[in-house]
Amino acid sequence: MRGLRQGRPPGDEAALASARRYEAFGRVMAALATEAEVLESCRDLTWWRGADHSWHLEWRDGPSASEVAALLVERVRDPDHDPDNDGDLVTPMSPAGAASAVLDVMGVRVELRAIDPMGRERLRVRQNFWRLAEALDTSRPAGARRAWEELLGG
Repeated sequence: MRGLRQGRPPGDEAALASARRYEAFGRVMAALATEAEVLESCRDLTWWRGADHSWHLEWRDGPSASEVAALLVERVRDPDHDPDNDGDLVTPMSPAGAASAVLDVMGVRVELRAIDPMGRERLRVRQNFWRLAEALDTSRPAGARRAWEELLGG
């Protein structure tokens, strides 16, 4: 039958590929959302789809690209996916560095670019960096100064 491949209409494969790209991007963003410290530390976080249908994520300050890549390798999961039979959902495509990393996420190329990264360890010890986790810390005594008070001099 002409125009059909594997029992699918001709435009169906393109729609599936497009859906796969957006699913991969959604899983990346969901994994990043589980780490509030990572998202809070990134200034100017932006993303766009490349001409080759890859995804590009870029940020200033914050963690290095290799740290974000490691986080994505660890956190992008699917309960119906069997890594023993199907392989990992996220695999590095090249060695990751402080400034850039390239991953294959569910068959979709994802490029990470950190501009002037500080690294997660350095961010944790930075005194003037207000972190939401510190602001919401309920274990402090009632009269103790909060992180935002120290930052603003209040």
